[in-house]
Amino acid sequence: MAKKTTGEKPETPEAAVAQGIKVSWNTDRLNSAYANVCNVTSTREEVVLNFGVNKAWERGQQEMEIELSNRIILSPFAAKRLNLMLNKLIKEYESRYGELRLEVGGQTESDAKASTAKH
Repeated sequence: MAKKTTGEKPETPEAAVAQGIKVSWNTDRLNSAYANVCNVTSTREEVVLNFGVNKAWERGQQEMEIELSNRIILSPFAAKRLNLMLNKLIKEYESRYGELRLEVGGQTESDAKASTAKH
């Protein structure tokens, strides 16, 4: 039995599948790149993700040069969907492999959150 559709264009591949639409991924022009640094900026109309590589990790250095290699520009709606997918992925990853502890501004991520909650 075919699934009933609303006639609206699905916004995500998941929504398309839910409407019974077959989704195929064309990887003919897919490029892969490694990044260990990501910077995010935004305007009202778009979210800009810049990806690159920091090749120098010496402590105490006065300057750091990041080699940017890729920029992805998203609509705020696409950025929010990306956020939801990444949050889900990180939760699944941490349940399998353990908590990922980040250092943010010289503090661990949990210490930074606690400090922010106090103010």
